[in-house]
Amino acid sequence: MILITVMYPAGAETKFDLDYYLGKHIPLVKERWNPHGLSQVQVAKGTGKPDGSGADYQMMALLTFGSIDNFKAAGKAHGREIFADIPNFTDTQATVQINEILA
Repeated sequence: MILITVMYPAGAETKFDLDYYLGKHIPLVKERWNPHGLSQVQVAKGTGKPDGSGADYQMMALLTFGSIDNFKAAGKAHGREIFADIPNFTDTQATVQINEILA
């Protein structure tokens, strides 16, 4: 299994519409990518670091797929639509990382 982390940087100058993200974007991701092996979606809001300073990332989506091939198939089938929706909720560039789940 793999975990895709999509991390949106924090910053006072960035726009992020949480209502749109949770109400429209995440349901779109699930609807389009579940048939391609997306098995779980978690959304986490960054609140800070242990030292009390601000979080590096304001929002993170954790997407679990059965395999990297599933993720690639989902992206090929609906990636353009998913990525075209991003400007509707943020003006920042996400960092995307592919992780292998070990335990």
